[in-house]
Amino acid sequence: MDYSYILNTSVPQKEKLLAFGFSETGDDFALKKEIAGGQFYAEIKLSDKTLTADVFESATNEKYVLFNVASAQGAFVGQIRSEVQDVIEEIRDKCFLSQDIKEKYVDFLHSYFNAPGDTPWEEQGDSTSSVFRCPNNKWFALIMQIKFKNLGFESDEPVWAVNLKAENVEAITDKKSIFPAYHMNKKYWITVLLTAVTDFEKLCELTKKSYALVQK
Repeated sequence: MDYSYILNTSVPQKEKLLAFGFSETGDDFALKKEIAGGQFYAEIKLSDKTLTADVFESATNEKYVLFNVASAQGAFVGQIRSEVQDVIEEIRDKCFLSQDIKEKYVDFLHSYFNAPGDTPWEEQGDSTSSVFRCPNNKWFALIMQIKFKNLGFESDEPVWAVNLKAENVEAITDKKSIFPAYHMNKKYWITVLLTAVTDFEKLCELTKKSYALVQK
């Protein structure tokens, strides 16, 4: 099963991975972890782009294929998936840097642009989305909390992001921290994650560009 969405918000720490029990082969890491009282084990593999897990029967080392079949339901396969998810979350908590840069970014918007931000959809029940405007009252940055599935992933996990106006959108989107815009014109806008994997300096430069494009 693919858990690579975690790499979009968190940065693995090599020393912590090794201390947790991962083995290292080149740039890749692997871990075997017993689950279901030792009847099964999860084999977890991490590279620079993917984080995956498979489940095997301990007695035979045969792959438990139902784990990866999305349509497979039932109490037992549900238990196995839940235990693996717990392992994945433990790995993320103990071995990854998951810094949220949202507050740091808001401070930048306030100090550099003197843009206080407002919440135009508060009366509709959305008090988390914030719009930052140019002097012409048009917005150049929209901070919002969305789900990874809004960006094409399967995960329902929430993530903070910002929409910015941009040029050459196709050239600058990397589908890792910069995406074609969610809920806006993908020809002229991008969505940038406000997470540890995002290059903060690049984010600031993209924001300055967005301001210039909107203000003109």
